[in-house]
Amino acid sequence: MITSLIWILLFLGIPALVLAGCERFTLLDTIGGVVICYALGIIIGNSGLLPDDIFIIQDYMTTLTVPIALPLIFFSMHMAKWKEQSGMVLRAFFGALVAVLIGSVITFFIFRGVIGEEAWKIAGMLVGCYTGGTPNMAAIGTALNVGTSDYIAVHASDVVVSGFLFLLIISILPKVIRRILPVNQMRSEHPETVIEEVHGMKEFTPYFSGFNRQDLPPLLRAFLFSVLIFAVGGGVSMLVPAWAAPVTAIIVITTLGIAGSFIPAVRQTPFTFQLGYYVLLVFSFVVSSMADLQQLTRTAPIMMGYVLSLLVITFVLHVIASKVLRVDADTQLVTATALIFSPPFVPVVAASLKNRSVIMAGMVAGIAGWLVGNYIGIAFGYLMRLL
Repeated sequence: MITSLIWILLFLGIPALVLAGCERFTLLDTIGGVVICYALGIIIGNSGLLPDDIFIIQDYMTTLTVPIALPLIFFSMHMAKWKEQSGMVLRAFFGALVAVLIGSVITFFIFRGVIGEEAWKIAGMLVGCYTGGTPNMAAIGTALNVGTSDYIAVHASDVVVSGFLFLLIISILPKVIRRILPVNQMRSEHPETVIEEVHGMKEFTPYFSGFNRQDLPPLLRAFLFSVLIFAVGGGVSMLVPAWAAPVTAIIVITTLGIAGSFIPAVRQTPFTFQLGYYVLLVFSFVVSSMADLQQLTRTAPIMMGYVLSLLVITFVLHVIASKVLRVDADTQLVTATALIFSPPFVPVVAASLKNRSVIMAGMVAGIAGWLVGNYIGIAFGYLMRLL
């Protein structure tokens, strides 16, 4: 009992230390809290330190964390602000979404024979990831009951390949894309205020900077509301056949979390996004501690090829779609960034483009991806299963 309690505290405490370290040290922040938690989890899980009966605790924690994190993340979304963005953003998002879906179909048929029975699940998970982000990948992996080793292999491959793509986006690709697509007419040569001047951007930083005791009661209420949504989703899932229960729970939780963002008192609660992000770090740490390193090394090279092929095909198709839909180069790049990486990366790319005017377009596209990613990813996975 005491040993189990100690491990629960470690599973909760180490991600908190990682989050604090990333806020304080630039190098750790560059690597990213999710990556660090995955690495630490794999190391601890394969070190022989974990007791034999720890699996029950790990299983409970991975089951609970994602459904609780999702509403917290969705609570901070401000739908009304979407009305300020139209035209170009809608075309860019639609083009990106079509590119992800077509690219995912192509890569699914290329790799399904190599991957085997889990291929349709992984396809759905990656669609959710490149429509929304890590929260969607985790949620869809839970909904489709993806094996731990496969999940870790997919996420590790995504980190490596997308990291390389991000370097290209902030260095070489802007010059190339601006030769293909129209040039944005609102470029700025003064990107240094890129974060401060964008409405709501600070909501999507993962750190609890400025947190004080007055913020605790409303944040606790938001957390309990998220737990209530999780309970409702779990209750509804008990009304359907067992095979449909995980999917039903995630869809209900996603829908209620989005609905919660329309309640001003909930949406205006500070630090809900940060708390949801921390809970995802706990999930990342715990789920990676369950991975078998030997099995991971067998599956990772295949997944690396899968993810690399998907991202290359998707990015090329997105450029083509942007050309057809008359989307300018900078909007295309920030939209791709928002969907492939997540909204917090948008200001970094906008700064490298010297064009802060496209930040809100990228943020809106990324938030839209967060909201629809679970629905599209789950539906796509089951469609590939039928095929």
